[in-house]
Amino acid sequence: MTLPLASRIALVTGASRGIGYATARALAKAGAHVIAVARTQGGLEELDDDIRRDGGSATLVPLSVTDFEGIARLGAALNERHGKLDILIGNAGLAGTASPLGHTDPKFWDGMIAVNVSANFQLIRCMEPLLQQSDAGRAVFVTSGVASKATAYLGPYAASKAALDALVRVWANETATTPIRVNLFSPGPIRTRMRAIVFPGEDPTTLDTPAQVAEFIVPMCLPSWNETGKLYDYKSRTLMSFHQPSA
Repeated sequence: MTLPLASRIALVTGASRGIGYATARALAKAGAHVIAVARTQGGLEELDDDIRRDGGSATLVPLSVTDFEGIARLGAALNERHGKLDILIGNAGLAGTASPLGHTDPKFWDGMIAVNVSANFQLIRCMEPLLQQSDAGRAVFVTSGVASKATAYLGPYAASKAALDALVRVWANETATTPIRVNLFSPGPIRTRMRAIVFPGEDPTTLDTPAQVAEFIVPMCLPSWNETGKLYDYKSRTLMSFHQPSA
C-alpha cells in the first residue's frame, strides 16, 4: 500500500521536542522523508531512532533557526540534493515566562522576534523557490490564540505571534494562484515543555499531547489539501478565515 506522503520531502523546525517532534514523526510515518531542524542534537537523534523504528527516514540538521545564513545554506543543500521541497512546517518558537511589558528585557524581546518572526521570514525567502518546484507545496506555521487575545503578561509572545500571522497571511495571498498552500495552525493548550514554563501551576495530564495535535497537522500537508489562507484551530476543530480569532 502506498503511503499518502510517499516521495514527499518535509522540513520541520523545532523538531527535537514537543509538537515539532510529534509532527516530524507523523509525517515520516505517512511516508515523507523528513528534514528535521533543531538546536538540540540529542533530541534529533531520539527522533531519528523513533522514525527508523516506524520504518521512516530523516535527515538531521542541528541548526538554530536564528542562524539565517545557515537557513540559506540549508535551502541550497536541499535544492542540490532533492531539487524541491513539498512540505514546510514552521514550528520552532519561544514563549518565555510571563511578565509585564514594562519589566521585559529588550534582549528577551529581540530574541522572541528573532525566533518567532524573523526566522520564519527567512524560511519563506529561502524555501519558497523549492516549494515552487513541488507539484503541491504545503506550508503550515504554528501560531497561538494569544496573537488575537492579547493576553496580559504575554506581550512579547503575543506580539510575535501576531506578526507571524500577518507574515503568513501576506504569503498566502502572494501564492494564492500557485500550487502552494499556506496555512496557520493554532494548537491551543498542549502538553509541552514550553507550555509548562509559561503556566507552571497547570496540570499537564489535563492537556492533549503533541502526538494528538500532529494527527491534525498531517492532513494539511497532503497534496489533496486545497485550502489556503486559513487558520485551523485545534481546540475547536475549526478551519477558519484569517480575520477570525482563534480560541
